[in-house]
Amino acid sequence: MKRVILPGETIGVLGSGQLGRMMAIAARRMGYRVHTLSPGEETPTGQVADLEIAADYEDLDAIRAFAKGVQVVTFEFENVSTEAAAAAAEIVPVRPSGAALHITQQRSREKAFLADRGFPTTPCATVRTLDELAVALGWIGVPAIVKTAAFGYDGKGQHQLTSIEDGERVWSLIGHQDVVVERVVDFTHELSVIGARGLAGDFAHFGAIENTHRQHILDLSVAPARVSDQTAADAVGITREIMNELDYVGVLCVEFFLTPDRQLLVNEIAPRPHNSGHLTFDACVTSQFEQQVRAVCGLPLGSTRLLKPAAMVNLLGDLWVNGEPDWCAALAFPEVKLHLYGKEEPRPGRKMGHLTALADTAEEAIERAIGARDLLA
Repeated sequence: MKRVILPGETIGVLGSGQLGRMMAIAARRMGYRVHTLSPGEETPTGQVADLEIAADYEDLDAIRAFAKGVQVVTFEFENVSTEAAAAAAEIVPVRPSGAALHITQQRSREKAFLADRGFPTTPCATVRTLDELAVALGWIGVPAIVKTAAFGYDGKGQHQLTSIEDGERVWSLIGHQDVVVERVVDFTHELSVIGARGLAGDFAHFGAIENTHRQHILDLSVAPARVSDQTAADAVGITREIMNELDYVGVLCVEFFLTPDRQLLVNEIAPRPHNSGHLTFDACVTSQFEQQVRAVCGLPLGSTRLLKPAAMVNLLGDLWVNGEPDWCAALAFPEVKLHLYGKEEPRPGRKMGHLTALADTAEEAIERAIGARDLLA
């Protein structure tokens, strides 16, 4: 029987961004200690952790030393090497496992995993040479999206091609590395389902969340998603099957496209808490961050009940172009919650924080969240 890691013990987090910060807040509220390791210092997670260690993920001796000071290791983003996960696993449990991380941190492996198990995905191909790119574009057609196979998020490493002739230009832009080529699909909704799976295979979810992106970066999330009950149930079912196939422990997000003929297509998997689930911090009995703590520590999963419809809007560094945003104006909305991530340098496109609004309907929540953000500039 796997030992339950109880409050008072220490959780190790590889990575130190805003996801780790909110996870650390949830863990410390429950009485856990938190250590974080990343190449940075005075990081969003480090600001609220008990201990912050600055080291490269490739420094396996540092990873092993870090693991000796904790009772379990988890991740707050997927771009940690599987070698680092394996080094930590020599000392303590690593949840989710390095095997699950290995699949989900690299797009071509992720696509192959999904296709081999019959999950619905967008038409795609893995490409390793310029000639293969031309062949893939001929089969998939244009417009198409070319994505670097590894180390991509928030639109990084993604390029849209509108003609086959664009292939050589994009191949140079991405540095001649392995890519995944995907057909651009027509969709009516972008959805996500955030699930949690415990040590015994127990499962909980936050329902379908509706998302809107701007320049490949998540802009707005709404819960519950404004789709049919059947569509929401189908998305949850696919998420549960994926987590079971991965033998996953922890929180995971599956992103979907919903096509005009009501077909769900899996876009990507994120092996961690997800930006679209930030609203759960305020809107649910148990947030995705507390759920991550519960799952990786072997505790029972918490209730995911939505207290009220909610909307979340991201706050990007662009809002700081004319100085500090007017926080008082946004918080004049009494139903709006402000979350800032402790990042010192605002840059265009950089996620600096978010606003969450609760209301009696999803439409009212959207109006409040966007209205509050509009007052910041």
